[in-house]
Amino acid sequence: MSSHEPRTPRADGILVTVAPTGAETAKADCPALPTTLEELVVAAQESEAAGAAMVHVHIRDDDHAPSLDATRLRDTVQALHEQTDLVVQLSTGGSVHDPLEQRLKVLDAEPDSCSLTLGTVNFGDDVFLNPWPFVSELYQLAQERGVLPEFEIFDLGQVATLHRLLDRYGPPPAGAVHCDFVMGVPGGMPGTAPALVAAHAALPPEVTSWSATGVGRTALPVALTTLAMGGHLRVGMEDTLTLRRGVPVESNAQLVGRAVRLAGEAGRTPYDVDEARALLRLPARGR
Repeated sequence: MSSHEPRTPRADGILVTVAPTGAETAKADCPALPTTLEELVVAAQESEAAGAAMVHVHIRDDDHAPSLDATRLRDTVQALHEQTDLVVQLSTGGSVHDPLEQRLKVLDAEPDSCSLTLGTVNFGDDVFLNPWPFVSELYQLAQERGVLPEFEIFDLGQVATLHRLLDRYGPPPAGAVHCDFVMGVPGGMPGTAPALVAAHAALPPEVTSWSATGVGRTALPVALTTLAMGGHLRVGMEDTLTLRRGVPVESNAQLVGRAVRLAGEAGRTPYDVDEARALLRLPARGR
């Protein structure tokens, strides 16, 4: 990552991140879910046009099952960089069944950013494993590669891990410390205003920006609370498949559009990609 002077993003702007796919929903249960590379690129393009500036990426194999295949990851990053201007963030979580060693290799695909979950959490009937040695190794690898970590926080105790991580290893090279609260996962913190207020209040002072994600029916309560608190938003079909009871989501751009409209009611407009890179202290890039 090249060194540069940090820029100050607009106070009335908002970073909208789209998470189009995830690893949990089956294509057979949701045909609109983008699982092929072609579908993912189209979803990213439509979401960018609707106001997203960053894409949080999980990939699938030819059978639409979650994958961390190295070639597919690299091809996905390349295609998104060639066909969109979005900040490309790869998930290092994969699915709950992926081995830790394979998750570390995600950074070989050279994304702009990667997710970095700060602890182990019950995930429905499964366990999403993120022990401290893995978290530490992934963070140091991201620092070495110049890949911006997005610290994903599923529970209040994981904020303490963020303090520990920054105290021991310092901030990312450019100084941006960006967090995303993932709320409403069965086994994690609830998607409620009091939970978000408590988690936000515990953040270390090094944090430069934060967003929140509400899973399922918590999407709107979390979004509205986040906007009231001045945070940013992550939305997408990874986390939300219905607009309201009985009304399925038709596309990721539909969720991005709703987030942009809600932000507009709060007097905030979406960052374009250059502004998003300024917020995250990423170097500018051209297509």
